[in-house]
Amino acid sequence: MHAMTQPTSLPFTGDDAADRLLAEEPLALLIGFALDQQVTVQKAFSGPAVLKERLGHLDAARIAAMAPEALDAVFRERPALHRFPGSMAGKVQALCAAIASDYGNDAGRVWRDATDGKDLERRLLSLPGIGEMKAKSLIAVLGKQFGVRPPGYEAVAPTWPTLGDVDSAEALASYQAGKRAHKAELRAAGGD
Repeated sequence: MHAMTQPTSLPFTGDDAADRLLAEEPLALLIGFALDQQVTVQKAFSGPAVLKERLGHLDAARIAAMAPEALDAVFRERPALHRFPGSMAGKVQALCAAIASDYGNDAGRVWRDATDGKDLERRLLSLPGIGEMKAKSLIAVLGKQFGVRPPGYEAVAPTWPTLGDVDSAEALASYQAGKRAHKAELRAAGGD
């Protein structure tokens, strides 16, 4: 077992309660990452708090068991939880189903039970809505903010700036500026 530290909050949203939820509830952190596409970091990671407020809970099994159209309606309620509420409701429901069935409804087991770095990466990549870049960023957040560094962590940890390096509102602004600059460079070079 590896030593874990417990941050009191992750400064990703600009909202104290939403930031605390990300640190306190592993499922909130995973849902935030699932929502982190084509919206700002602040919007994506505020999503778990909004979802909890609208549902009255963040219980993976209960979310997984909801009628898809009911969860869709929760995501579409104004202000919508995401720019693409329908597809994101489906992704979050699939993520919650995986946590409920594969991890005994305890999202923290995804990393607590990892035997080594490769296993941690494999577990994250197997989750719906978590691709390669998100898995790397999650590995960085888990390692740098929560002290989750199983044997072989260095082999799977990213060597570039990620949300794992964000420990303040200023660091988030700097991270986002760097990300925008990188995307502009890719476009200028004819990348995506």
